[in-house]
Amino acid sequence: MDIDLPYKLVPVAELPGHEDRAWHVAWNPKKPTLASCSADKTVRLYSYSSAPCSHSTNLDDANTSSHAHEHPLRFEHISTIPTGHAKTVRSVAWAPSGETLATASFDSNIGIWEKGEEEPDEDGATGDGEWECISTLEGHETECKSVAYSSTGTLLASCSRDKTVWIWEAHPDGEFETISVLMEHTQDVNQILASASYDDTIKLYIEDPSDDWFCFTTLSGHASTVWSLAWSPAGTGGYLASASDDKTVRIWRRVAEHKWDWSKGKQAESPHALGWLASAGGDGNVLIWELSEPASEDESPTAVRPPTHKLIANLKSAHGVHDVNSVVWCPRKGFEDLLATTGDDGYTRIWKIVPS
Repeated sequence: MDIDLPYKLVPVAELPGHEDRAWHVAWNPKKPTLASCSADKTVRLYSYSSAPCSHSTNLDDANTSSHAHEHPLRFEHISTIPTGHAKTVRSVAWAPSGETLATASFDSNIGIWEKGEEEPDEDGATGDGEWECISTLEGHETECKSVAYSSTGTLLASCSRDKTVWIWEAHPDGEFETISVLMEHTQDVNQILASASYDDTIKLYIEDPSDDWFCFTTLSGHASTVWSLAWSPAGTGGYLASASDDKTVRIWRRVAEHKWDWSKGKQAESPHALGWLASAGGDGNVLIWELSEPASEDESPTAVRPPTHKLIANLKSAHGVHDVNSVVWCPRKGFEDLLATTGDDGYTRIWKIVPS
């Protein structure tokens, strides 16, 4: 039975073009650019703006205007990168600068991409060049599942079906150096750094300045494969969300320097908003949850009080009959109400959360 929810997700754009399932999508943190990757071994890049464009992939104007967008966003395909990977491109990640893109592939390699400049024309002007692979990182023994930059952009982490997490240090001119190989999980590794695995656990790592990276804690509780992890934004109290094949999302909180705990949370109202959490899965649905700090209670100051949670939007069949493979919020200021999904239908779809 459907229930009335305070928000809904409305379609903004559908971005076709991949010839096989679309696995992942990443918003550029600095520029109005979106990258998607696919089992067809390519990365497709889109720009977005409020101005009309010649080859818009927006939904029809009637549909857009019906959602009362004063300045509807326009998405345009700007480039396709034929990555040269021998197998599926499973994950993409932008460096914090927005200038470099990393691709993780089932061929076990990581590609590092930057956009070159075209040769100056007669007037001395230079245009946008093609995307070039400036480095290929080799070392994983089998499928590379995910890749992520550190917040400073100086480190890159990758994980693989070979049960390892590799830490790479970025140097000038596209050079990368392996600084650590972590072998803690007993099954495939899906996410980093925390890392999630087919062994149903999450492992958290820190760097010892005098030695090496090491696993300082293991988070257990999920009853099946942990597929995905997401950190809360800075300043929200140190939360980590995990999504599992057991059909649950767990929220973990840092309760001490090297200790994390989880709790199911209470369904209640609270004025101390932490933000919105989006989840998606093989059922084709996208759920949006509002998380809040618990209200103060007469409890021990050391007690771990779970955040409250409330379902605020439920989008069914986001990609028709197809699985939804990823859901990602836009991080850019002014666009925080946008999210992108990718699916087995090969599409990337853009959604906006609005009051019902």
